[in-house]
Amino acid sequence: MPPYIEWRGNKCRVKWWAGEYLPNGRKKYEAKSGFADEEAARDYGLDREYEVRHGTAIKQRNSKTLMADYCWDWFDAQDLRPTSTRTYKAIINRWIKPYWGHRAVGDITAFECEAWKKSLRAAAERGEVSARYVEQILMLFGSMMDDSVTRYQLRMTSPVVREKRGRGKYKRKVREKKRPQEMATLYRLAVNAHQVWGYTGWTYIWTGAFTGMRPKEMWGLQRCFTSPYWPASDPLDSDDKKRESDLDRYKGMPALRVQYQHQWVEGERTLVDPKYDSWRTLVVPPFLHEMHTALLASHDSQWMFRSHSGGPLLGTHFEQTYWRPIRDGSPAREGRFARAEIPAVPEMAQKRIYLLRHGHKEWLDEDGHPRVAVEARMGHEIGGVEGVYANVTPGMEMRIAETLQDRWERFLREERNVWLPPVPSPLPVDLQFRIPVQVRTCASLDVN
Repeated sequence: MPPYIEWRGNKCRVKWWAGEYLPNGRKKYEAKSGFADEEAARDYGLDREYEVRHGTAIKQRNSKTLMADYCWDWFDAQDLRPTSTRTYKAIINRWIKPYWGHRAVGDITAFECEAWKKSLRAAAERGEVSARYVEQILMLFGSMMDDSVTRYQLRMTSPVVREKRGRGKYKRKVREKKRPQEMATLYRLAVNAHQVWGYTGWTYIWTGAFTGMRPKEMWGLQRCFTSPYWPASDPLDSDDKKRESDLDRYKGMPALRVQYQHQWVEGERTLVDPKYDSWRTLVVPPFLHEMHTALLASHDSQWMFRSHSGGPLLGTHFEQTYWRPIRDGSPAREGRFARAEIPAVPEMAQKRIYLLRHGHKEWLDEDGHPRVAVEARMGHEIGGVEGVYANVTPGMEMRIAETLQDRWERFLREERNVWLPPVPSPLPVDLQFRIPVQVRTCASLDVN
């Protein structure tokens, strides 16, 4: 039966079979009005019937789903890490739902999406929001629209226009300017860190630079996974065999285990898996092993790196209280928490502490280590055939530790008379930053 055409006032309406039946057995029809002539209405109806016959039809009731509802239905269907959960919620509440919430999923057009994208990027140029955050917003919205087509059949095509090379005004991608990571710069950072944070700060800087660990992996590093104790202290149980083979492989090697990162989950400090499930073992150079041994001997906390209060670093204002004085310097302080003036390190002005991790990879590449060993140490995976055939051997790992040790010893020889802090140094406690200490044993951690 062809589409049924009828006039309503001065506009034409078309009805077509939707491919479904009502409870009474009669065919269910859908309709669309607003056409100026019968030919256009009939062509529209024929197109819809074609889609019904070929299984590509989008039901009108689905396409009319409001974005205010779809945003959260989509969000609830995702399997996300804690950090992504917080980020996605914030983006939906602040950017996507207020702008698109009143619109039906199927009514959003490509022109509207392009206008929205342009307005967001203009806001970034005005400094109202970072360019990187704008790309996160657009990425999330694009994923929602893609899924509305491929997974949930709410639209025929996505309204998000993917940018192609050679289209529009060329804009060179802005990358963060970085200097080569120099030992002299790290040394000044470490000396400043000692003034701010005692022997913990001194060790923290060298650990970041010589392991390439992510900051929150360092925050979640526990005593039982550090080189003075691991692998003998590994709390391996019958439900977790992921690292069982490592117990023999790293026996006798100074190595630490990247098993967790420390993050907020529903308002609670929680140990979660590392980013991208990048569990890994890092063989450390002997000098760093000695620092870790000395630091752990100075306290009995479960955490390798403690805050001023003696608790975990998660929950502190790390950027303001620790990193900025270390990087940018600080005037002298009087009174109970007196300390000398801390000089700035100009090479690191306004830079992220994450660049210590970037610098670690520079060193590994500079020393000519195999790519598979470098990427594994950084917690990355190599794709394709190269990743299938590649394998990291203990010899590769030991050579990395040897070149890192050589880099340290070469610096001490060339600089001469390098000041080294007393070992161990008591941790300065600043009561104004005191927070409740999280007390959990390594063998009974709440891991999500």
